[in-house]
Amino acid sequence: MNGGTKRPLTVRIAGWSATHPWRAIVGWCLFVALCLGIGAAVGTRSASTEDYRVGEAGRAEAMAAEGGLQRKPVEYVTVRSRTGPLDVTAAGAAVRDLTAGMEKLPEVARVGPPVRSADGAVLRVDVTMKGEELDARKHVDALTAETAQVQKNHPDLVLEESGSPSISQGVDEQRGGDLALSEAITLPVTLVTLLLVFGSVVMAGVPLLLALSSIAAAMGLAMVVSHVIPDAGVGNNVILLIGMAVGVDYTLFYLKREREERARAGGRLSPEAVVELAAATSGHAVVVSGFAVVVSTATLYLAGDIVFASLATGTIVVVLAAVISSLTVLPALLVTIGRRAARRRKPVAARRTGTGRVWGVLLRPASRHPAITLCLSVLVMVALALPALGMQLRVLNKDSHSREIPALQVYDRLTAAFPELRVQHQIVVRSEPARSGEVARALRDLARRAQADPLFAGRAKPREQASADGRTSLLELSTPFRLSSPQARESLDRLRGDYLPATVGRLAGVEAAVTGDVARDADYLANQDAKLPLVVGFLLLVTFVMTVVMFRSVVLGLVGIALNLLSAAGAFGLLVVFFQHGLASVLFGFDESATSAIGSRVPLFLFVILFGLSMDYQVFVVSRIREAALRGTPPRQAVLEGIGSSASVVTSAAVVMVTVFAAFVFLHLAEMKQIGFSLATAVLLDAFVIRVLILPSAMTLLGRRAWWPSRPAPRSTPAPEAVAVRG
Repeated sequence: MNGGTKRPLTVRIAGWSATHPWRAIVGWCLFVALCLGIGAAVGTRSASTEDYRVGEAGRAEAMAAEGGLQRKPVEYVTVRSRTGPLDVTAAGAAVRDLTAGMEKLPEVARVGPPVRSADGAVLRVDVTMKGEELDARKHVDALTAETAQVQKNHPDLVLEESGSPSISQGVDEQRGGDLALSEAITLPVTLVTLLLVFGSVVMAGVPLLLALSSIAAAMGLAMVVSHVIPDAGVGNNVILLIGMAVGVDYTLFYLKREREERARAGGRLSPEAVVELAAATSGHAVVVSGFAVVVSTATLYLAGDIVFASLATGTIVVVLAAVISSLTVLPALLVTIGRRAARRRKPVAARRTGTGRVWGVLLRPASRHPAITLCLSVLVMVALALPALGMQLRVLNKDSHSREIPALQVYDRLTAAFPELRVQHQIVVRSEPARSGEVARALRDLARRAQADPLFAGRAKPREQASADGRTSLLELSTPFRLSSPQARESLDRLRGDYLPATVGRLAGVEAAVTGDVARDADYLANQDAKLPLVVGFLLLVTFVMTVVMFRSVVLGLVGIALNLLSAAGAFGLLVVFFQHGLASVLFGFDESATSAIGSRVPLFLFVILFGLSMDYQVFVVSRIREAALRGTPPRQAVLEGIGSSASVVTSAAVVMVTVFAAFVFLHLAEMKQIGFSLATAVLLDAFVIRVLILPSAMTLLGRRAWWPSRPAPRSTPAPEAVAVRG
């Protein structure tokens, strides 16, 4: 390195770490322990009901809460005969025992009278819990224990409990089990992949160790950040998903470059010097790539949604942790390993750099027939993307959760006996207290109209409530259709579009709104659609600007956006084919609840994350092409050298990423299945179609125009170790 010029920050950090390896290693371990310790001390702040409010439904919920009429958490306990008709006397005794036990619990606000199903085979007891709807899952164990005790005392009957609190608890438990399952799948497969790449247990263990430690640090930091941006329950899932991918990815790029520099030095340089050379190139590229992922992901905050904010926070925290580990502790580990190898006179084998025979064959179409290769490859990607035009989005809810959750199995039996519990619409009205009587008459008129409509449950009696001050009134109507059914959505549209304007809407100076599960889902989708242009537009702008700044090229900025759009579109098209059209159910036996529609949050999250991850490959591949151009290599040859020299590491990183993402396909949560599938598919397309066929073809055709308005000026002497991506 030239001592007369100031070394880049990445090189200075790596240099300190390389000369003080044990301090760096101990420091990183202390940092991880500190993150976990502080996180455990402050705990996680979970998102509250207010954090989820959007649109008219959110406004109605705020009005109801102001009047003390907010929806309360309810557990439903059903009593039926184990065999034969229901014994009314025995069932009555069980209900009395259950009611007495539940009323003694501090978590219970009230217990309703028993309700009999239409066929008389089931009795239902409604148990209303204290506190907020989302918090009830933390306190539902006492209720389920009481139900189990009454069941034990009445063995001839079947007592079952379900409701939003117990279902939420079941989903949380399943999510925790999914995390353990994904770890059990990804860790051994990733280790085997790295062993094949490096041929050394020690070198294979380094990326895995750093990825796991980065994930641990990120989970601790996420707990702290949750007190600013509450966690929506998906933080740890995304930290594990992205952390394993980018943690191994960044370490792999750094390691492969260090091996190249060591091979080039031929034993003439110390381990410390070799690490500094790697830091000047791949170390800087890791920082730029990590920054690109962070900035891209941050656009999710523009969606104004707590779930997207939680996903963005988890991704940003774990990417930053992975970048820090690659800059600080990785050089120390490499130097330590290098010194031990030198003492044993068994240096770690350095593999030949440059374009291998296999990659030479794969790159031949792009180099010899770039125009034909570009056209055919783009046509294939467009064909894969076409099914995305028919994508149907749906908020994934009780209907789409895995039926392996016991509370959901009970819920299905509960709603079969009492279909009016499937959907409840709440009409909330706020007015001056003096007009409460007028409002009550209008709501009763609305109820009569709805009860005459087959879309609403004629058997269920509308429930009316009023606040103590007379300012707020609430009417609850039931719909006997599944939450995600077209009939349920039509009933909401009829309420909002016809019945409400014709009754309460005629009262001047009165504010009215409709909420409920269907309204929440509908307003959530509407809010997301409204924010989509802002998020996507800002993401495209940010990606373009970052690429232009990195490579001083407007053309590459436009090419990068086009390639990222192709990669994302192709993944979306395959997502629709596999999940919306049910191919995943045929091939993998997935529950149909996970298919038939795409989770509403999946496309936007994937679009943002894929742009960030695609920037990884863009940075590493194009920077190698730029290095060749700076050495004076002709444009066509520079493309081949740059892609060929990075091909093996990009392939290895892609295999690791695909392994990690594909493991999430076999989890229970439908959204995680779809996200894992799409990410794995997009990485495969990006690594083996975009970067092998389309990118080299496009850059070969563009030639020196690819670097417009700047053109890399050839250096007088080759100095690849001094070349870094400018940022």
